Amino acid sequence: MIATEQTPCELYASGLCRSCQWLDRPYEQQLRDKLHDLSTLLNGLPVEQTLAPFTSDALGFRNKAKMVVSGSVERPILGLPMKDGAAVDLCGCPLYPEAIQALFPSLKRFIAKAGLVPYNVEKRRGELKFILVTQSRHDGSAMVRFVLRSENKLLQLRQALPELLAELPQLRVVSANVQPVHMAILEGEKEIILTASDALEERFNGIPLFIRPQSFFQTNPAVGAALYAEAQQWVSELDVSSMWDLFCGVGGFGLHCASVPGKAISLTGIEISAQAIECAKRSAKAIGLTDIRFDALDSTAFAKSHLQTPDLVLVNPPRRGIGKPLCDYLRETAPGYILYSSCNAVTMAQDIRHLADYRIVKVRLFDMFAHTAHYETLALLQRQR
Repeated sequence: MIATEQTPCELYASGLCRSCQWLDRPYEQQLRDKLHDLSTLLNGLPVEQTLAPFTSDALGFRNKAKMVVSGSVERPILGLPMKDGAAVDLCGCPLYPEAIQALFPSLKRFIAKAGLVPYNVEKRRGELKFILVTQSRHDGSAMVRFVLRSENKLLQLRQALPELLAELPQLRVVSANVQPVHMAILEGEKEIILTASDALEERFNGIPLFIRPQSFFQTNPAVGAALYAEAQQWVSELDVSSMWDLFCGVGGFGLHCASVPGKAISLTGIEISAQAIECAKRSAKAIGLTDIRFDALDSTAFAKSHLQTPDLVLVNPPRRGIGKPLCDYLRETAPGYILYSSCNAVTMAQDIRHLADYRIVKVRLFDMFAHTAHYETLALLQRQR
């Protein structure tokens, strides 16, 4: 549980970083404000039960860091782009656990050794745009992705890499991502794996989940594990034997729900990312699930190609929500239950209003992003007969 006092941060106090927009609010006030926002958005909808919010740790809760690289090749700065004429170094950000912070000095030395000149936005020169770090809380292993403008420095990166791997034995996956466009785009389509392993293993509630370079994974693992466990618990209380997991990512929700003790639930997971689907299949194999299928398809197109739905449809869409076409399809085919996980309660509320034949049995807020206005929501919808 998070402490109620405000979290100290020198970067915030100095005005250099405002990523945590709500850092000046006591945490209990943050929760009240988020609950008020969710209640306002769901106003007028039939909500039977609103459960207490699941809270976050105050510090060190992130499992990933997305760092803009600036400065010089000899003195790289990892953090935010230029602000008032100077780059902001975020290596000491208190949201990163010590295990992630410990990687940054070695990565800075590696940038100089490999000659990865930081990309200068104004001059359009240089090669290294971002460094993306992900850590597994399961075994402490880490993944580092170097986002480059081109492949010009790829040979130098490969040549210097053995020394970095010897210095940081916890590095399991290293890759180069090529992003040639002069725009604020975090990554490109091309990913070049530079290590023998191409995925980190994480474990939520005893279920293995695999993270590849371009697959989405929850940023706050403690809250993410609680979110999946809650979905599993809710499903265990329902009379269902078949389900779809749409926008399934690496399969976290579906794998948890299909693993309910004492239940036999057939699962079909759909996700547009082929990398994420490969991770989901790897997890299903690791835990011995057989009545299960994962496919790399568009979730809406997949659903609309079927005349019937299973007992339960779980949706975990991006911020845009599932949209009216999928809502209309679900209203027509009328699955008994819809489990809706959302990172944007605004679009979730819009979607639920399109699902007029459903009532919200229960809803819970998960504070995945402490010190910001963002949060995750899990809602169980049941068709009104």
